Amino acid sequence: MSGLWAHLSSIRWQDVVDVLINSYILFRLYVLFRNTNAFRILVGIASLWIVQEMAASIGLILTSWALQGITAAAAVIIVVVFRNEIRSALQVRNLRTFLWGAPAPEKATPLEVIAEAVHQMGRKRIGALLVFPGKEDLRELVHGGLRWDGAVSQEMIISIFWPQNPVHDGAILIRGDRIVEVGVLLPLSQRKDLPTYYGTRHRAAAGLAERSDALVVVVSEERGRITVAKDQWIKPITQTDELINLLRRQFDAAEPVEATEKHRENGRLITAAVLSFLIMTGVWFGFTRSRNTLIAFDSPIEFVSRPANFEIIKTSVNQVHLQLNGSAALIKSLRPEQVSVQVDLSRSATGINKLPITQSQIRLPPGVFLSKVDPELVEITLDAPETRELPVQVDWTGHLEDGLLLSEIAVKPEYVKLLGGRTTLDGIDTIYTVPVKLDGLKASATIEAPLLITPASLKLVEGSPERATIRATIIKREVKDKNPQ
Repeated sequence: MSGLWAHLSSIRWQDVVDVLINSYILFRLYVLFRNTNAFRILVGIASLWIVQEMAASIGLILTSWALQGITAAAAVIIVVVFRNEIRSALQVRNLRTFLWGAPAPEKATPLEVIAEAVHQMGRKRIGALLVFPGKEDLRELVHGGLRWDGAVSQEMIISIFWPQNPVHDGAILIRGDRIVEVGVLLPLSQRKDLPTYYGTRHRAAAGLAERSDALVVVVSEERGRITVAKDQWIKPITQTDELINLLRRQFDAAEPVEATEKHRENGRLITAAVLSFLIMTGVWFGFTRSRNTLIAFDSPIEFVSRPANFEIIKTSVNQVHLQLNGSAALIKSLRPEQVSVQVDLSRSATGINKLPITQSQIRLPPGVFLSKVDPELVEITLDAPETRELPVQVDWTGHLEDGLLLSEIAVKPEYVKLLGGRTTLDGIDTIYTVPVKLDGLKASATIEAPLLITPASLKLVEGSPERATIRATIIKREVKDKNPQ
C-alpha cells in the first residue's frame, strides 16, 4: 500500500493532462465509429495490443513479437477494408463537430409521402427506380449520378421520373428526407432465375440489392407494377401499407425516439466516457509501473559494414555499459544474446573516427527500454591494408666476455613481408627479434629467435617465417704486448 501511495504522490500535472487528452480521443473514436463494423475491429485490435503488452510483461518474447506483428498488420487491413465506413464517419462539416459534436442523426424519411408517390407513378405508368441505402457505402457500386440534394416530396419524385426529364432513366438515392442524387446507374444482375418480362430497371434493382444492403423500389413503365428488391429476394407490392412497412424496416423507423431512449443514449455516452478514462488510466499505470526495474548490462560492440579496403587498427572500447529498465519478470529473464550493440562503419574514413552510440544501434527485446549508455562515443582508428617488406635485425643484449669478439652475423631471413595499415607501416623501418643475450656465448653458434611483431595490428604474410636463424661468429680478440723487448 505504501508503494502505491508513493507512486500516486509522484503523479505530475502533465500526467493528468496526458491521461485526460488520450481518454477524450478514445471517447471520440467511440462516438464516431460506434455504429460501424470498423469499431468492432478496432476493439479487436485494442484487445490484441493489451494481450501483447501482458505477454511482454511476463517474459513471453516470441508471443509478444507475434502479436506485435499481427496488430501492425491488422491496423493496415482495417484502413483498407473499412475505408468507406471510416470516410463516412469522419466526414464532418467543421472541426468543432469533429472534436465535440456527435454525428447528426438523419432526419426521418417521409415514408407515407414516398409510398404515395410510388403508387401514383404506378397508376400513371411512369417508370421509376428508387434506392434507399443502408449502412454500407454505395460509391463503388453506382456511378453516373448527379448531385441533387432536394427535399423529398411527391411532386419532386414524380417530376424527376417524368418521361421528358433528362434524368428519368436513372435511379434516385434517398437519405433521410433528402434526394441526394439523380440519374444514377446501377449494376445489372446476372441471375438466370428472374422472370423474362423483367426489364433493365428490375435487373438493375436486383444487381444493387444483391451486392449491398440497400433496398430498391421499381415501378414498371409497361405494367405499372411496383416491385421491391432486397438482398437476394425481389417481390411485387400491391398495398401501400406493405411498402411503408418494408421502408420502415430498412430505416429502423418503427417508432419515434422517445425521452427514455434519449436517456439511455446519454447513459451509454457517460459510460463510454468513464470507461475511456479508466482504460487510459490503466494504460498509464502499466507504462509507468512496468518500468520499475533497473539493471546494469555490459554488451560487446559489433562493428559492422566495414569497408573492404579498411582495417580496424584500434578502438577506444570494445564493450559498452548499458542501463536497462522494464518489468521485473522480463528483466530477470533477459539473456546476453538478446542484447546487441552494432556500430556501422560504412561511412568511416581513414584515421580516427568518432562515432556516437545511439539507441537505434542497440537492439533490445520488446518491453525492455534503454535508460543510459556509457560511453556514448567510441573512437575507431581505420587504415588501408598494405603489404611491405622490411629488414630483420637482431636485438642484442648484454656483453661478451673479455677477449671475445663478435666478428660476423648472418640472419635468415634478411627480410620479411608484413600486412598492416599503411599509416602504421610508415612508422616502422625494421623488424627486430626478441632480445638475444650475449653473456652466455663462448664460441660461434647458431641461434633461433622469434620475430617481435608490434603493434598487434601487423601480421606476417602467409609463408613468412615467424623465427629468425642467427649465425653468430665469435673469435678471440688479439691482445697486443704492452712491454715489447
